[in-house]
Amino acid sequence: MTAPRTPKIPYGGDYNPEQWPGDVWDEDHRLFTRAGIDTLTVGVFSWSLTQPGPDTYDFTVIDRVLDRAAAEDRRVCLATGTAALPPWLAKRHPEVNRTDFEGRRHRYGQRHNFCPSSPAYRNAATALAARLAERHAGHPALLAWHINNEYGGACYCDLCAEAFRGWLRERHGTLDALNDAWWTTFWSHRYTDWDQIEVPSALTEHWRGPDHTAFQGITLDYHRFTTDALLGCFLAEKEAIRAHDPDTPVTTNLMGLYRPLDYHRWAPHLDFASWDSYPPLDAPPTRAALGHDLTRGLKDGAPFWLMEQTPSTTACRDVNPLRRPGELRLATWQAIAHGADAALYFQLRASRGACEKYHGAVICHAGRDDTRVFGEAAELGRELADLGDATLGARTPARTALLFDWDSWWALEISDGPSRLVRYPDVVHAYYRAAREAGADVDVVPPTADLTPYDVVLAPVLHLVKGDLAARLETLVRRGGTVLATFLSARCDEHDRAFPTDVPGPLAPLMGIRVDEWDARPADVVQPVDLGEEQATARLVFEIVLPRGAEPVGTYGADFYAGTPAVTRHRVGTGEAWYVATALDQPGVDHVVRRVLARHGLVGPYAGHRAVETATRVTPAGTRLLFLLNHAAEPALLTAHATATDLLTGRRTDRGEPLPLDPYGVAVLRLQ
Repeated sequence: MTAPRTPKIPYGGDYNPEQWPGDVWDEDHRLFTRAGIDTLTVGVFSWSLTQPGPDTYDFTVIDRVLDRAAAEDRRVCLATGTAALPPWLAKRHPEVNRTDFEGRRHRYGQRHNFCPSSPAYRNAATALAARLAERHAGHPALLAWHINNEYGGACYCDLCAEAFRGWLRERHGTLDALNDAWWTTFWSHRYTDWDQIEVPSALTEHWRGPDHTAFQGITLDYHRFTTDALLGCFLAEKEAIRAHDPDTPVTTNLMGLYRPLDYHRWAPHLDFASWDSYPPLDAPPTRAALGHDLTRGLKDGAPFWLMEQTPSTTACRDVNPLRRPGELRLATWQAIAHGADAALYFQLRASRGACEKYHGAVICHAGRDDTRVFGEAAELGRELADLGDATLGARTPARTALLFDWDSWWALEISDGPSRLVRYPDVVHAYYRAAREAGADVDVVPPTADLTPYDVVLAPVLHLVKGDLAARLETLVRRGGTVLATFLSARCDEHDRAFPTDVPGPLAPLMGIRVDEWDARPADVVQPVDLGEEQATARLVFEIVLPRGAEPVGTYGADFYAGTPAVTRHRVGTGEAWYVATALDQPGVDHVVRRVLARHGLVGPYAGHRAVETATRVTPAGTRLLFLLNHAAEPALLTAHATATDLLTGRRTDRGEPLPLDPYGVAVLRLQ
């Protein structure tokens, strides 16, 4: 099952009419019509409203919302409302409240406040989902099901401890296998009974916080267990819905590069992927793009939904900048360029109270239609209506893959040494950014993905190498492709045990190198790296490389390892394997990645315009669409590299003609 079929990009967002009287509902729908809003996400935090007591259900408000939506010719993404407990459930069953990392059982409050191993929570949540599905399946306004909301967080209670032990039995089979996986002969931790295993919390394996663990194996497994425990909650609700509604697509809103949960384990169970995009507004545009491409990669390149973004500002940060004029439109078109088939906001009308009262909304507290934000949202609604279905179902024809691995993320950052300053998403983003700014379309995929469609595979800080990945990477190189790996890659196996071989483990023969030593320095220590025609700097980690068939491409310029390789290239078959042994600065990463892409003709024609982002989608009918997005506050003057028609303006441009882009401007070119 895939995303719902619609005649145009669904446009709208989170709507909470239960917070407002009926006369406001009338005004909301008038404004929705003015703004071109056709899709409402409803009921996300409605549990205490729809089930005010253990044996009492009241769907009056949800009924009215759906009926009104249908009357206004709008569609609804209906949430089950199970992300935050109602007070009565926490009082009746205290065990539904989470126990935190410090071992404290929480009392009622906050949100995402449920224990995923609690039978009381699971039973109540699935019962509510079943009642909703039984009542609303087949409703003319129903477009999709939205289970829970932004799953996340961990619990360390006795129920989770028991569930964890059961999960370990299933994963490892025997205590001997578990002891070997966790290397428990270290510090006399060998287990002789399953009941001896505690959850890895501040009271057991950790000190100075959750990322300082004595035994990486148990902490790595607890991350995996938490992912599966919350996934089990999702699947239980989905099963309850499917008993009454076998056809309507089901999703939940993910959060992109969200460390606690491995979304690749969730991907097979989502009918379509969706995510909430809230990048820091001072971050480069490739941060949001990475989240889009990661979400698209969850379903093998199928289009996804942008389930939430702010129309103006967030409220959860210390400082919450406002989106400048034009930035909302640009961010929305960026999502569409990377594969979004829906563009939704949080939120449609601002809440009067609580912690999100200052969060941006299409409609402000006063309900005005003459604000800048409303005007920009309405103009975008008209633009999307005019576009119709021209981009729906289109896919990205990428020839470059970036391997993204939650296991490596966790293992790298919970490891003692070489440096706690190395952050997995920062290194991954550096290589992704280099490829995107060079004009390459990029698929962000798990290490288990089929690599045959790709000419280039980027594998930065892939700390764990599992299964047959090394063999598949070698196959890609021998047939003419290029693989790039970096420092701290291929250090450990799936259990975070160091390989008893030369570094970089199973990738050493492919890379043609050996690493015996590595130096880690404080963040303010910067070393020069000579890349030939380019000079770069490096920091944090400096691996000392001994070539074993590879040739140096860049060399260190300081310390006792000055003159030794910092970047190498190894020719294998008709392809190449590159290794970057240190954390290069962004210009250094850009230089290396562009050399790799250039070998395959993957540097785009607009790569010289750093502020101009390009992305390609191909429709089901085979039409090729080129998106151009100007992220600068100044105009960009490009030259057309193909004959094309801009779907947003109708303007035709022939090859060689000027192709101007306004500040924060967008063009959607249908190539001839």
